[in-house]
Amino acid sequence: MTTAPTSRLDTIPLSVLDLAPIRDTGSVADTFHNSVSLAQHVEALGFHRLWLAEHHNIDGIASAATSVLIGHVAGKTSRLRVGSGGIMLPNHPPLVVAEQFGTLATLYPDRIDLGLGRAPGSDGITMQAMRRDPSAGVNDFPQRLAELEQYLGEASPGQRVKAMPGQGTHVPLWLLGSSDYSARLAAKKGLPFAFAGQFAPGYMLEAIKLYRENFTPSEVLDAPYVMLGLPLIAADSDERAHFLASTQQQKFLNLIRGKSTRALPPRETLDWSAREEAMVGQNLAAAIIGGPERIRSELEHLLEVTQADELMFNSDFYEHADRLKSYEILAEVAGRRTPDASQ
Repeated sequence: MTTAPTSRLDTIPLSVLDLAPIRDTGSVADTFHNSVSLAQHVEALGFHRLWLAEHHNIDGIASAATSVLIGHVAGKTSRLRVGSGGIMLPNHPPLVVAEQFGTLATLYPDRIDLGLGRAPGSDGITMQAMRRDPSAGVNDFPQRLAELEQYLGEASPGQRVKAMPGQGTHVPLWLLGSSDYSARLAAKKGLPFAFAGQFAPGYMLEAIKLYRENFTPSEVLDAPYVMLGLPLIAADSDERAHFLASTQQQKFLNLIRGKSTRALPPRETLDWSAREEAMVGQNLAAAIIGGPERIRSELEHLLEVTQADELMFNSDFYEHADRLKSYEILAEVAGRRTPDASQ
């Protein structure tokens, strides 16, 4: 006899954001191995998609060549949607992005997502190294987006430059953001919107409201679709989860201090000032931390408040086994664990 779902948590799509973390004593090769392991694990657990993010010149993140890593992960999985969360469009010519993701979509049909952001994903010096003029800003983002859409759609009569491959692949586009800008643009374009609550949750409710109120139906969507990015630290108990969460806290603390962001072992206490603790707390205000009962309770409350259509989680741990366990717990409390889930 099948039990009816008791909340939206039992049916809402669950997804993963992998920031390809590098440990203090680890290597980039270790990280890539772990990314594949994670993707295979969550695929077996019934998760919907896994995204990787573009960052440059950050020693704790190994996903700078985002499209390459997406292809590697997609090739090691069979059902999971794999994509970018996101590609920073101002860093790249739209034609090149269309060619890269058109290639991925051709190799892995109906499994590739193209999430787009307008932040640089780097500092000014790194932007110069990418031959991007920092003074150019991001004001041309809508024009770049329109150009990208043209290269991924059907070719127009007389179109002289085509993305080959890419043209006609219609790779699904998402707009990512942590403010009203991307929310408004996604609404205007009728595109799905992913809010970056994993590091900047302060404007979450306002951005969702703006997106829904201003949404214009399109060929892509008849109605608004909101995905929330959230930090998740799940463990067997609340106490264990809060201890393991110190790895993520140390990463944000070191980012504030301009130090290495490689993952560090968890600690019982952190040596931070009141101001630093408040800043880290602000970044991680949307974090879901705890044992199974607390995880389910907080997620049910979040869904009630936000009415999100999908949840995407970033679980930042020192030990890879703890990260895998975190997603196992999430799958279990959401009723997703499948018989073929890896142990």
